[in-house]
Amino acid sequence: MKNTINLALLLALTFIPIQLFAQQNRKMQWESGVLENKQKVGVWEYYGYTGSKKQVVVMRYDHTEKKLLYYRPIEAVSYNTELSPGNWVRQPVDQPPLYIGGDAALAAFTSKVAYPQAAQDKSIQGRVLIGIVVDTLGHASGHHVVQRLGGGCDEEALRASQKIPDQWIPARVGSRAAVVEYELPFTFRLATP
Repeated sequence: MKNTINLALLLALTFIPIQLFAQQNRKMQWESGVLENKQKVGVWEYYGYTGSKKQVVVMRYDHTEKKLLYYRPIEAVSYNTELSPGNWVRQPVDQPPLYIGGDAALAAFTSKVAYPQAAQDKSIQGRVLIGIVVDTLGHASGHHVVQRLGGGCDEEALRASQKIPDQWIPARVGSRAAVVEYELPFTFRLATP
């Protein structure tokens, strides 16, 4: 009996370091939560900064339940909203489409565009606006250029937007999910000497 207890204790002590290694708290500038086997689990908080540089929680998302728990409302913004198939109207929504992780997560993709050489040679700078349709299940499709810049920047922004993982939370009008067009800006700026 004593050998059985010792064996059980030995096995328990053996697996504790594996458990500790498999599950770890992660706190970064833009997010915090628990990783288990390199996957986000449980409730994660995502952060942003106010104009006065104060860090605030912009979103709480339960990755285990796949459920939005909180988002920090922003000023009322109108979106192209599909009321019925093919019938689009620009209107405010009760909850905007949200990318899991907030603007900081999207910035990781919008900042990684390759500045086209043709645009650099012609000193083309500015913003490309990409429209992305986010459906009622949070899937993105229909990527297209809304505002052009030229010099290959439009194509590069479109390519980069299509690489963004499909991690959207749909917009809501009243209590219902709604199909909307989310407009994502890509900025191209030449380095100043």
